[in-house]
Parts: sequence; C-alpha cells; structure tokens
Amino acid sequence: MGTFDGKRGLVLGVANRRSIAWAIAKRLAAEGAQLAFTYQGERIESTVRDLAESVESPLVTACDVRSDEDVARVFAEVGEAFGGELDLLVHSVAYAAAEDLEGRFTDTPRDRFWLALDVSAYSLVACARAAEPLMEAAGGGSIVTMTYLGGERAVPHYNVMGVAKAALDSSVKYLSWDLGAKGIRVNAISAGPVRTLAARSIAGFPTMEAIVEERSPLHRHIAADDVGAAAAYLLSDDARNVTGTTLYVDSGYHAMGM
Repeated sequence: MGTFDGKRGLVLGVANRRSIAWAIAKRLAAEGAQLAFTYQGERIESTVRDLAESVESPLVTACDVRSDEDVARVFAEVGEAFGGELDLLVHSVAYAAAEDLEGRFTDTPRDRFWLALDVSAYSLVACARAAEPLMEAAGGGSIVTMTYLGGERAVPHYNVMGVAKAALDSSVKYLSWDLGAKGIRVNAISAGPVRTLAARSIAGFPTMEAIVEERSPLHRHIAADDVGAAAAYLLSDDARNVTGTTLYVDSGYHAMGM
C-alpha cells in the first residue's frame, strides 16, 4: 500500500522531465497518488501531456497563473475530475525576465518587478484560495511550494527573483495560519542549485553549483529526485504537524556562514 493511495493532487510547473515539479510528481504517483497537471503555453503542452500520460493522469489543462479567471477554471476542472475534493497541491511556478537575472537588481523596471512577484509569489496565494474549498471537502490537505535561499540572502544575479522568493516565503507563513483551521498545511522547500530549464536563465549558475559543492557540509550536488523525496514527506501524513515551514534540501549550504 503506497503512502498516497487514494490521494488526489494537482501539480503546477512541469516543463520537462528534468523539472523539479516532475520529480515530485513521479514520487507521488509511484506511491499511489492520482495527479492532474497544468502547463503554461503551447510550446510545452505536448511534453507535459506525454509525461502526464505516463502516470495515467485524468486531467492536463492550460493555466495562466496571472489570470484569476484561468485559475478558477483550472480548479473547477480539478474538482470535476476528483469528485469535488483535492488532497495535494504542488506549486512549482516562478518567472522573471531573463534580462533581470543578468544585470543589477537596482535597474529592474517597475513592470517586470511586478511580473516576477505576480507569477512567482501571488500565484501561490491565488492557487491556495482556489484549492481551499476542495481541500476542506477532503477533510484537509497539503500544499508545497518551491523557494530558494536567494529570498533570504543576496545571491548575485538572482536579483528580482530573490525579492519574489522573499514574498513567497512570507506568504507560506500567512497561508499556513489562514488555512490551518481547516486542516490544510502549507510548506516550502528551499532547494540548492538543480539543473533545470529555469536554472539555465540564471547568469553564473555553474558558479553557484560549484560553490555549494565546495562549501556545503555534504560537499555534493542536489538532484531533482532529492527534492521529490522531501516534498513527498511534507505532503504525506507523516508531516501532519508540520506547516509554515521551509525545508532545506541543499546539502546543508544554508547553515554555513561563508
């Protein structure tokens, strides 16, 4: 009997098989979860559909997290697919313009600042709000999002994405308070550098990897499957009293002073 037998989940943020969101989805599906997926844009639709088919997903649908109407539609479809209930929500969505991950944070224009915060932080709030009635109907639920140390410390070239992650980190705490009375837990995973499609847009990413390997207590890289295992714990009933928490999966790098 799998840890997630009978559990129903929605995964946002799969782009390809190297995505952290996919590593999490694979782990959940292997342990019995039934999963729905969203995708952003036609460019990755076929890839997401192929991956979703491999875990027998009942629903794959487009989602623009900047649109309240689109978010509402997606969760209505999820409710229809899962009998009006939802147990798990994986939020692995973030975006900043490539040019804002290269130069100075100081030069971030106003419109792209709000774009990064809207997609990377507010989308969690919007999705949690839409998931709330479905999770309440299920008797509770668990939400996991992806953050990074750049929201706590200045990481060269992470720039506006770090500010967005700081807003995301705070949102996790406030959401955990609001939703806790209904048995809904909200947590974050702060992963070290993982080689994903999104990571390629960060200038100096290989340097980030090298520094973590050199200075972290475990002296090794982080793989997407490591994050998948951590997410499975936070989403499971084993973590029933864990909420408002950030779990670091970074070989211990966050504990070091230099």
